[in-house]
This record gives sequence, structure tokens and C-alpha cells, in this order.
Amino acid sequence: MVNVDATSFLVIVIVSALAAMLSGLAPRRVAVPVVVLEILLGILVGPELLDLAQPDQFTQFFSNLGLGMLFFFAGYEIEFQLIRGRPLRLAGLGWAMSLLIAYGLAALFVLAGDHDGLIFLGAAMATTAIGTLIPILKDADEMRTRFGVFLLAAGAAGEFGPILIVTLFFSTKTTAASALILIGFILLAVIAALLAVRSVGRGWNLIERSLETSGQLGIRATVVIVFALVALATELGLDLLLGGFVAGVIVSLALRGREVDVLESKLAAVGYGFLIPFFFVFTGIEFDIAALFDSPLLLVGVPLFVLCFLIVRGVPAMLLYRRDLNRRSRVALAVFSATELPLVVAITTIAVDKGEMGSGTAASLVGAAVLSTAVLPMIALRIRASMQKTYVA
Repeated sequence: MVNVDATSFLVIVIVSALAAMLSGLAPRRVAVPVVVLEILLGILVGPELLDLAQPDQFTQFFSNLGLGMLFFFAGYEIEFQLIRGRPLRLAGLGWAMSLLIAYGLAALFVLAGDHDGLIFLGAAMATTAIGTLIPILKDADEMRTRFGVFLLAAGAAGEFGPILIVTLFFSTKTTAASALILIGFILLAVIAALLAVRSVGRGWNLIERSLETSGQLGIRATVVIVFALVALATELGLDLLLGGFVAGVIVSLALRGREVDVLESKLAAVGYGFLIPFFFVFTGIEFDIAALFDSPLLLVGVPLFVLCFLIVRGVPAMLLYRRDLNRRSRVALAVFSATELPLVVAITTIAVDKGEMGSGTAASLVGAAVLSTAVLPMIALRIRASMQKTYVA
């Protein structure tokens, strides 16, 4: 039996609502992404400050559900029809460059005498939090611009590529075994996608009618797909992030070409209204402030890692998109792409659990990821807003 800490659960729910309220009340020019408020408030109510909520197995379970839903929306929102061709080619090449730069920086840490979780460190620095950025891009009406298409492609590569690295190299199995399991999972996912497309085609009228009743078939079917693939990925020894991401892609393919505004609104209510905030608040509650303050070097590491994020994800953006975006748009793309959080949390958690990374280094990395999410999107939005609104680059 799992002991249920009802008080901690209630505190997390209250903090989620409070974060949304504070985000809505903030002036538009200084608006902070709600995920940052969720993490900061989670740190405040956590065991190291007010001690109103404690991490346990029950709250961690809901946090994992939220993480799976976050990556579901990342997969769902990426329209491969929209980003295919040059945007996707540049994104793949850019992420490969980022990975090389990231491990080059990791090698510098080796030369400096720090051998703490370097394999994990390189992977963490080569990520992009496109799942976190999508709501921000939607609010700024950037999703359908030319700039938005290139950013979506870059973000897809910066999110899916590290997931594959986590799956192949950070699991308990050998790389060859993980690769075979991954291939089997992808084949099963393709079969699931074909079945989903056919099922939706035959039963769309029933799904559509149920959206206005207590049946809510579309929502229930989507939840089944998400949690089934997350459970399958976990049982196979893969990461739950992969299951959530692939589920999003499958649902997106199944619903293509249909009027899904009502369905999407209800899915967003389930995901962004409850499960996803739970993950970010829980991340704050688990944040190890004491470890971060153990050494001045770890505090210095927070802005240093943010700078590394900008170098790792920014250099490819500035170099590869010269034919496609003007200089200011490339700077905005670089800054957006350097926004990192969910995968940094996931990778550092795996590294600490394996004994490959100290909690201090992990706290420094997560602190940098939180800072990048708090600051970089606002900077990038200001850069975009300063450009001519009639000019889309």
C-alpha cells in the first residue's frame, strides 16, 4: 500500500491554481511563464523552506503523469506536414551540431577536473523545451509564422533527439538491446497509429457527439492512448517521455483534417489545468536548494550553464539559418532554442539515481534550466516584438 499524503497533494493543487492566478495578473510586458511560477512556488512550499508539502510516491506518480502529458502535447503540436523539408533538415543538422558542441564543452569540464556526470551533462545541454514553449508561442501568435515553423522544427529535434539518447544509452540494458527494444516499440507505435487513424475515421461522428455529453469518448480514448504507450515504454525499459511524445504524434495523425477545437480545448483542460502543473510544482518541491548552496562554484554554475545552453543551441541557429532568417530572427531563434527544463530535470534525475552525478551539480543544472525558462522566452519575445509586425521572418 502507498501512503497518501493528502495535505501535500492539496498544497500542490493550491499552488498550481495560485501560479495561474499570478501569471494572469502580471502585466503583459513583465509576464513570467506560468511554469516558472509553478516551480518557484513549489520550492517555496517544499521541505527546505515552508515545509508545507513533501515529495512521496503518491505525488511523484501524478508528477510522472504530468510529465507524460507534457510530452504528449509536444508530440501533438508538432505538425510534420508543416515542418517537413528544409525546416526539418536544418533542425536535424542543428541538433547534431549542438550535440557536438555540448560534448566539446563537457570535455572542457574534464580538463578542468570535473568528472561529474559528463555523459549526462552533454545530453542535457543539447535539449530544447518545445513542450514548454508551445503555449508561449501560441499566446504570441507565432505558431504559424515562418519563424514559428523553423522554431517548431528546431524544438522537435531538440526534444526528440535527447529522448532517443536517454532511451538508448541511459537505460539499464545494453545499447544493442535498447536499440532492438526501441525498434520494436516504434513498430508497435506505427501499428497503433494505423489503427487509430482507421478507428477515428469510422467513429468520428460518435466521438464528436460524445464531446457534449458525459461520455467524453474522445478524451477517454486519448487518455487511453497516452497512458498505454507510456506504460508500454516503461515496461520495455524505455523512458516514459518517449511514450508520451509518440502518443501525441499518433493522436495528431489520427485527427488530421478534422474540426477538433472542442476536443483540443478539453485535452488542454486536462493536461494544462491539472496534470502538467503537478509536474512543475513537484519539480520545485524536490529542488535541492541546500546542495546548491554547498559550494559557491555550484551557484556560479547556474549562470554558467545558461551561457552553455545559449552556446550549444544558439551557435547552430546563428550559422545554419542565414539564408532563411534575418539576423534578429536568428538571435530570437537561438534564445528560444536555449530554453530548457523538462528534459534537464529528467536527465539529471536519472544521473543522480545512477550515482553518475552529484545532487549539487544536478541542482545547478536544474537551476539553470529554470532560469532559462524564466528569462530567455521573454527576451526572445521582445526581440520578435521589436520587429515590424508586417514583416514575418
